[in-house]
Amino acid sequence: MIKEETQRKLTALLWDPDRRNKIRMTEKTLKIDNGWLTNTRKVISPHFDLRPDPQDISLLIIHYISLPPEQFGGSDIDDFFQGKLDPHRHPYFAEISALRVSAHCLINRAGEITQYVNFNDRAWHAGVSCFEGREKCNDFAIGIELEGSNEQPFTTQQYASLQRLTLEIMQAYPLITKERIVGHCDVSPGRKIDPGQYFDWTRYLQAL
Repeated sequence: MIKEETQRKLTALLWDPDRRNKIRMTEKTLKIDNGWLTNTRKVISPHFDLRPDPQDISLLIIHYISLPPEQFGGSDIDDFFQGKLDPHRHPYFAEISALRVSAHCLINRAGEITQYVNFNDRAWHAGVSCFEGREKCNDFAIGIELEGSNEQPFTTQQYASLQRLTLEIMQAYPLITKERIVGHCDVSPGRKIDPGQYFDWTRYLQAL
């Protein structure tokens, strides 16, 4: 029943004439097959390991990222998640190049999705975190990065892709419900602020 309802929302999202032209992937089928998205750009990150319980994938965490800070485009995020960021290319990169982090997916400003880690594996995105009294959210969470910052709104294309991707995730991992979708700020309060002041939660959640 839950999967049928999610599929209905996906169909409505794709065929809504007000949204259809804003979704870059309407001509391609977006599905999750054994933890991988179909018809989606892949850049494989080595920064992952096995989940302690692969059946417990029950939280979705929304983040933002821009490299260099407040700059968009280019391959720096790909390089960062692969451990290949050049510390000499930008002063900020010298501070972060040794970090070993990743997310399952990134949605860039144009709405393109890149997957770095299989959803069934544990990406390293949440760090020190706690949800409903349970620590180490990476163990049971999927992490999605939006290319952006706390200084400007996200794009229409990003919201459209995020909504569509979220519905697919909820269909593949039904323990992730609307109530179990949070920002990094919610699981790491005081340490993180993403997805930030410009992320429109109402706009995002209305399609779910």
